[in-house]
Amino acid sequence: MTVKIQKKIVGFEVAGKKSEEAVSTPAPAPEPQPEPTTQASRPVAEVIQLQPVLRRPEDLEGSTYKIKTPLFEHAFYVTINDIVVNGRRRPFEIFINSKNMDNFAWIVALTRVMSAVFRHGGDATFLVEEMRSVFDPRGGYFKPGGKYMPSLVAEIGECIERHLMKIGMMQPPEISPELAAKRQAVVERGGLGNAQCPKCGQLSVTRLDGCDTCLECGYSKCG
Repeated sequence: MTVKIQKKIVGFEVAGKKSEEAVSTPAPAPEPQPEPTTQASRPVAEVIQLQPVLRRPEDLEGSTYKIKTPLFEHAFYVTINDIVVNGRRRPFEIFINSKNMDNFAWIVALTRVMSAVFRHGGDATFLVEEMRSVFDPRGGYFKPGGKYMPSLVAEIGECIERHLMKIGMMQPPEISPELAAKRQAVVERGGLGNAQCPKCGQLSVTRLDGCDTCLECGYSKCG
């Protein structure tokens, strides 16, 4: 027998048991998705300065050193300006000028790097040893007086050394009593070194007590 249902079904009965009233269960809400990280919202790493950068005053005092080499027609002029920090002078910037434009690019790069080292404070004396260790593949030259320079960069390093000694950041190299006595003996007899030393390259080797001796570094063939 067919029965037509006229009302909405809200319950049912199975095996003599009446079911509970049907309750519609709402669908779970979707979980919120994290917003994509853009370049502007990313955290920026904080830059840590190992040394505070010195600020340039309006006026600075300095010294200018002249370099004249047989490699170039025109001389080079090295200017080093100083700043006073805690009552002590220290280099702040360096400039090198010359009519010779052959080395303009690398000289500008060199002076900018050295000036940046000076402005960051700390010990800048290491520049002297690094620069004096640069050798020109074409060969060095002898300064007036016989002192050997392996390159133009090495002589710029010597200018920096002279300036650091002048302002008290470096001390002159110590001379052993034996070498000082040998120099004094040569001065008293009126002689000068006239041969090149195989160790330091200076024209400062002279005959002393029957043995060739370098008055610059103390090298001697006799030991």
